[in-house]
Amino acid sequence: MDRDSTSEDIRIDLEELDQHWSPPSNIPGILNEEYTGNQTTEDITHRGIKGHIEDRDPRGVNKCLKVGFEDVIAEPASVRSLDKVWLWSHAGFEVSRLWFYRLLSLLLAIPVALLLGLLFSILSCLHIWLIMPSVQLLLINMNWVKVIWASILDLTISPFFSSVGRCCAAINIGWTKD
Repeated sequence: MDRDSTSEDIRIDLEELDQHWSPPSNIPGILNEEYTGNQTTEDITHRGIKGHIEDRDPRGVNKCLKVGFEDVIAEPASVRSLDKVWLWSHAGFEVSRLWFYRLLSLLLAIPVALLLGLLFSILSCLHIWLIMPSVQLLLINMNWVKVIWASILDLTISPFFSSVGRCCAAINIGWTKD
């Protein structure tokens, strides 16, 4: 929606959304535009949520799930069902896919979102407060190992592979035609 939209345009767009629900306006990321004076905070909040509703996969995470009827069921030219059977099976596929997805997401979306939120919060907490400090502690205290390991490699492994490289450098391979 443009910044130049009038308040009538906003009201027309808001009719598509549920008018009785409005999220708290202090949640970061909900408000997409600044308050300009001729819009209410509720108008801006609903417009911000509408942007999130329209584009639910902005990064293309689930590109592999864009599957249509023709991607799953296809009849070659040699064998074909009746046209009405094809149309009704197409309609049945699309309707059942849509409504079963809606039903399953109605039953599972909120509990799974809560569980995943809990899981990611635990993983984030462990990463921030346990794993990264441990890694930094090891990196600080193991600097002497790095120095000794580099010395061992320079004294033993590097000369060996340098010698092998010099020996192999003298080998010439040529192709001849008989």
